[in-house]
Amino acid sequence: MQSKDMCEVTIVHEEIVQSIKKKLPDVTKVAQIFKALADETRLKIAYALTIEEELCVCDVSEVIGSSTATASHHLRFLRELSLAKSRRKGKLVYYSLADHHVNELVKIAYEHAVEKGEESGEYS
Repeated sequence: MQSKDMCEVTIVHEEIVQSIKKKLPDVTKVAQIFKALADETRLKIAYALTIEEELCVCDVSEVIGSSTATASHHLRFLRELSLAKSRRKGKLVYYSLADHHVNELVKIAYEHAVEKGEESGEYS
C-alpha cells in the first residue's frame, strides 16, 4: 500500500543533506523550550504574561485555577529554562517573561493556531 505523504522511491540528495548537516546547530535547548511550553498550564501562564507584563504567584494560581504551590512549581520551571524571571517585592513574588523573544514566541504560536483553526473551520 502506497502512502501519499512518502516518496515513492528513495533518492537522497547528498549535497543538500551534507550542506544542511554542516549548518544545523545543536537544538537541544530549543527543544527544551518547546517541551516546557507544550504543557497547557505553563503555556497558559506564559500567555497570561503576554497580557499582563507581571503577575504575582497568587494571581497566576487564580488564572490557572490551581494552588499557589502548583503555580509556583510551574513558574519556577519556566524560570529555570530562562523563559521567565522573578522578583520579590515584600512578601510577594512577581513573575514576568524573560524577554521579548519569549513574548513573541508565545504570541506567534497562538496566532498560528488561530489561523490554522480558522482555515479548518474550527474557530468559526
